[in-house]
Amino acid sequence: MEWNDLHDMLTSAGRSVSAYISSPWFTFQAAAVVVIAGISLMAANFLRARFDTSSRTMGLPAPLRVMIRVLRSQFGTILFVLLTAITRAVLIKSGALNRGYLLSTAISLATAWIVIRLATSLIRNEFVVRAVSIAAWIVAALSIIGKLDEAADALNSVSIVIGTLRVSPLLVLKVTVSLGIALWLVDIFGNFLETRIVRTRDLTPSVQVLLIKMMRLSLMVVAVLIAMSAAGIDLSAFALFSGAVGVGLGFGLQKIVANFISGVILLADKSVKPGDLITIGDSSGKISSMNTRYISVAAGDGREILIPNEDLITQRVVNWTYTNKNMLVKVNFATNYDADPALVCKLAMDIATKTPSVATFKPPNCLLTEFAETGMKFSLTFWIADLDAGMDNVRSEVMLKLWAAFRDQGIRVPYPVREIRVRGGALPVESITEVSSG
Repeated sequence: MEWNDLHDMLTSAGRSVSAYISSPWFTFQAAAVVVIAGISLMAANFLRARFDTSSRTMGLPAPLRVMIRVLRSQFGTILFVLLTAITRAVLIKSGALNRGYLLSTAISLATAWIVIRLATSLIRNEFVVRAVSIAAWIVAALSIIGKLDEAADALNSVSIVIGTLRVSPLLVLKVTVSLGIALWLVDIFGNFLETRIVRTRDLTPSVQVLLIKMMRLSLMVVAVLIAMSAAGIDLSAFALFSGAVGVGLGFGLQKIVANFISGVILLADKSVKPGDLITIGDSSGKISSMNTRYISVAAGDGREILIPNEDLITQRVVNWTYTNKNMLVKVNFATNYDADPALVCKLAMDIATKTPSVATFKPPNCLLTEFAETGMKFSLTFWIADLDAGMDNVRSEVMLKLWAAFRDQGIRVPYPVREIRVRGGALPVESITEVSSG
């Protein structure tokens, strides 16, 4: 009995399709589709010849350039959708057609094709591309068979109520799609604005970082609010959630909030900025990046030290490049008493002056600091302006040249000498042998 019912249903559907195809309205719509496709193709070729994407999209973010190139390649399909929709609306309004089923099917298939083309060109994640493609074809298929509204009603019929918020599968789908599109647009627009801010020479690096962080945070909040509103969610339903978040901030997230506020303060007062050489506690290095929770310090040996922003506010920080990037380097050395102190100082200052990494805005200086037990002690000081050269590297280079100059001039570097004097006569040979062997 069930097989007979199925057979009758398929037979009836086949007769309906056959009757529809053989009707003059199908022929009329098919002819309209062919004519519109031809007009769209010719118009697309005309527009593509006069639309140069390389010159018009210069300076735009890469995703926008890709999207414009895809839309340019789909000029024909876009025009086909627009012209077919206009034709169908005019025919239905005038009473020439009742539904325009074939025209509606053509519009749905062409729209799904455009969405899939954009998704495959803009989305790099293969899983997301497949999900978008399947969703586009499902929506097109439901629209073709006239079941799109029924499917939406079915998804909206099942729901759970959370406070004053009614959550249904349709609402979840709307929020997911709206939020995904909003965040994607925020990422594109944020990258575009970030490029413009970085290129602005009137802003210091710390102000640039502050503006970028505030801009991205603001865009993210606006995108979430717009996505929620577009999905039909009453934002007042999140009042309880926002209160819970406030309680959480008061009890369990003090450190996170403190680090965030400290990061804003650091970016605003410009006490430290990317590129500065700092020392905090036992950690030293150059600031490579500043984030809302921490700063990253490159130690110079391959390590990246992540220091919470709160530590830079509450602890003592040595900023070697706060006023300028000049650094004083001190080299301590000693010679024996046979050397001429004036000659030693002259050699040391000449060597420091001729070293490439030593700054020239202030000449090196050499001082005789002490007459020690083993020799004379000197202190050579000079400035370096290029911190990238490294303080230890420059000091080592000066000391190597100083050693070579001392060797050429016959100046000796003192080293401790110990003499043993034996009082009360010489020791027997046997005793010396025993002491040596022992």
